[in-house]
Amino acid sequence: MIAERPDPPAHTGIFQLMNGFHVAGAVSCLALLGIPDLIDAVPKSADELAMQIGADPQALYRLMRATACVGVLSEGPDGKFSQTPMSAILRSNATPSLRAFAIMTGREWHGRGWSHLDYCVRTGKQALEKIYGAHIFEYIKQNPAEGQIFNDAMTQISMIDSPAVADAYNFDRIHSIVDIAGGHGLLLATILKRNPQMRGTLYEMPHVLEGAKNGPLKPVMDRCTLASGDMFSSVPASADAYIMKHIIHDWPDDRCIQILRACRKGVNSGGKLLVVDNVIHPGNDFSPGKFLDLQMLIFPSGCERTEKQFRALFAASGWQLTCIIPTVAADSIVEGLPA
Repeated sequence: MIAERPDPPAHTGIFQLMNGFHVAGAVSCLALLGIPDLIDAVPKSADELAMQIGADPQALYRLMRATACVGVLSEGPDGKFSQTPMSAILRSNATPSLRAFAIMTGREWHGRGWSHLDYCVRTGKQALEKIYGAHIFEYIKQNPAEGQIFNDAMTQISMIDSPAVADAYNFDRIHSIVDIAGGHGLLLATILKRNPQMRGTLYEMPHVLEGAKNGPLKPVMDRCTLASGDMFSSVPASADAYIMKHIIHDWPDDRCIQILRACRKGVNSGGKLLVVDNVIHPGNDFSPGKFLDLQMLIFPSGCERTEKQFRALFAASGWQLTCIIPTVAADSIVEGLPA
């Protein structure tokens, strides 16, 4: 008879949870140094890699040994490190790649933001205005290098989310669509490529559109328009559908209502609203969305929402929530029709 193992003590569980911060920092550093790119063809030792990147060999070995113990790299008996599925996705040329996303989580502004979570919880305000005197979107506009990392990270996440959205929703009867604040246009490009009957508009800030001109939309630019403006006051009019991915969760309710009302004013008769975000479900089951919700509290001052909250938000802006369609990614498509 095999005796049952007792549950680990509570302090063991807390140590495991808090170690997540260390793991994230190590993986971010590994991505920043470009190690997954350098071992793609053949395993290499820390000494070999240190010479390539100009690093201390022993310190680099310690970093790689740590990431290997969580499956990001694999150390062989000869002391050389080889690729794993998780390190491979940190290559700059991976499809999809999460290199920029991993780098972003290790940036100073990101770490400082999380260090002020207590301030956010006490006040309900976002952190970077306290730290840098600027909202996150203003901060990355003022700091182009950080903005490039941020935009690259959002595009990389979209490489996972966009096909999931295009697979989950039937766009057949939509002939014109506006992607609100769609970054460099990967979601819109994915939808247009699969729906030849459709024309699209990417609606963004001017400095973001500059990066979109030669981006994912280039193959479908004959069916696409680039437009800029203030989404809180107006959007391009006369569209069959308005879609926004990871936009509504950036803002508090009053600002979201402004965006959704602008879409309601511009939509064609019988048109649709498509909001792509996490939908928080009740209960204590683990959900990445519940921690993404804290990310939204800390940085842009938004939140992830429950179905009930989405229904109220839609109703307040002239829409009726008709269905919620899950995708194979973490997001769902929240559909609305004019009320």
